[in-house]
Amino acid sequence: QVQLVESGGGLVQAGGSLRLSCAASGRAFSNYAMAWFRQAPGKEREFVAAIEWRGIYINYADSVKGRFTISRDNAKDTVYLQMNSLKPEDTAIYYCAARLGWGAGPSLDNMDYWGKGTLVTVSS
Repeated sequence: QVQLVESGGGLVQAGGSLRLSCAASGRAFSNYAMAWFRQAPGKEREFVAAIEWRGIYINYADSVKGRFTISRDNAKDTVYLQMNSLKPEDTAIYYCAARLGWGAGPSLDNMDYWGKGTLVTVSS
């Protein structure tokens, strides 16, 4: 089992920045690819970003490329999502998820563990 706890969400004005953290506990963190997903009110959950355990493979959704940066610190069992130039449409609950191995890349339907989420609200 892997437990994931997100933090760092909050209210920010458009154009501002936030950094989300996801602390993992349980099995060896470095064996897992990590990803962030988000779910806006009334919408389906969607992929945001993913990072392979060494940090060599990284994917981003087109909607966040150039604004968001995913990173991880395997010594601290933590993955981060730095979010810059935030827009009102980034408002959502952000979820951290883990998948054993990279395979074809993390996606909504192949993650093994999920956190409970942290709310990000971007005001206009």
